[in-house]
Amino acid sequence: MQQHHDTQGIPPGCPAHGNAKLYGPEFGSNPEATYAYLRSLGPSAPVDVAPDVEVTLVTGYEAALGILQNSATFVRDSRRWSALREGRVPEDSPALPMMGYRPNALFSDGAAHARLRQAVTDSLATVNERQLVRQTQQSAAYLIGNFSTDRLGQADLMAEYAQPLPLLVFSDLFGCPPEIGDRVIAGISGIFNGTPGADETLGTALAELIALKHRRPGADLTTRLMEHAAGLTDEEVLHQLVTLLSGGTAPLAAAIGTSSAIYLSEDWPTALPVEDAVSHTLWNYAPIANYAGHYPIHDVELGGRTLKANHPVLISFAAANTDPKLTEHREQLSGKAHLAFGAGPHACPAKDPAFMIAVTAVETLINRLPDLQVRVPFKDLTWVPTPWSRSLVTLPVQFTPRPATPAASGNAHPQAPQPSAPTAPRPTAATSRPAAAPHPKGLWSRFLAWTRGE
Repeated sequence: MQQHHDTQGIPPGCPAHGNAKLYGPEFGSNPEATYAYLRSLGPSAPVDVAPDVEVTLVTGYEAALGILQNSATFVRDSRRWSALREGRVPEDSPALPMMGYRPNALFSDGAAHARLRQAVTDSLATVNERQLVRQTQQSAAYLIGNFSTDRLGQADLMAEYAQPLPLLVFSDLFGCPPEIGDRVIAGISGIFNGTPGADETLGTALAELIALKHRRPGADLTTRLMEHAAGLTDEEVLHQLVTLLSGGTAPLAAAIGTSSAIYLSEDWPTALPVEDAVSHTLWNYAPIANYAGHYPIHDVELGGRTLKANHPVLISFAAANTDPKLTEHREQLSGKAHLAFGAGPHACPAKDPAFMIAVTAVETLINRLPDLQVRVPFKDLTWVPTPWSRSLVTLPVQFTPRPATPAASGNAHPQAPQPSAPTAPRPTAATSRPAAAPHPKGLWSRFLAWTRGE
């Protein structure tokens, strides 16, 4: 499947119209046109990622790779951001949650980065691959069972499958009990949906999770981060969790949705496996489209343009991967030479598990719904109008509805019978009160109840 770049008419970012804007419906409908225009200006160009927020966007593959690998000149600590320090960035800018400093590995350099990243990579290394595949399959079976029965054989795979699936898998990996897992999922989902108070919801839930693991450690990533030899503080653990959750769930949802759409499209060769569809997505529709803020410690010349010290330089993974100078000889490169997972010292530490989850999610989907079809041609699907991610807004599909099955059907991990709770004494007239309305269960609670056959 080839991308088609429509660059007719006035391109976004024409000098008469100011910087190219990497947000809004025009950009979201055809980002490739914007990237094509920016490439005409050289390997980098000024763009706006939000109103009154200008950055330099690197669109050339070689230039992007060079910056990602040069941590001596291009640092990640966004406290150096001159416009932010001088009060020239709106306090309510939607760019701040993505670019503002957090005490985690993503925004650290040197020894501080090495210490935090080691804790993350060592903890991730303890994840059992087979268990991760089983958890993904089980989560997928639950979600497919929810939307594939008792309806007209139609669904939105983004809302009902691709987006919630990583949240279920990650809630298990981090050892979230039901009441905390529900709020973690609500917080993460809210951050990407712009829900007011989502940051606070997530932070409070993770703080409670850390406190719980102090009392009852478990065989989960949260406990492993807390017990790592690097001696992370609770605040540091919390911010690593935020990075892993936000940096893992939304890009994974995008990869699952896009890969499913590609695999099910009429243009996809039937002989090619799901792994190829996921790789095609990572090359051509990088889930994290534009990110990885860097701050030059001094002025740097790049392709005839001066990158000013302490001015944010963002990497366009989407544009770099589809750089025409690269595609001419891309077949000679390794299939993993794309920049979808970054490169250099800040490359994604979870790229192998992420790839495995995406492949397993798509395979489980097509195996359980073999007649699944996308109701809209791939070229007519719509994309989210943000600079940060390349994700489908919706993915409408149709299929033959499946008959409803018992709640725990397909459960790969039957739970041992739980001891029944002791019978509570019957309340007397003096103590009897009307029963409180039960609090509605969230996604994680409902999933855990399903695994127990409830």
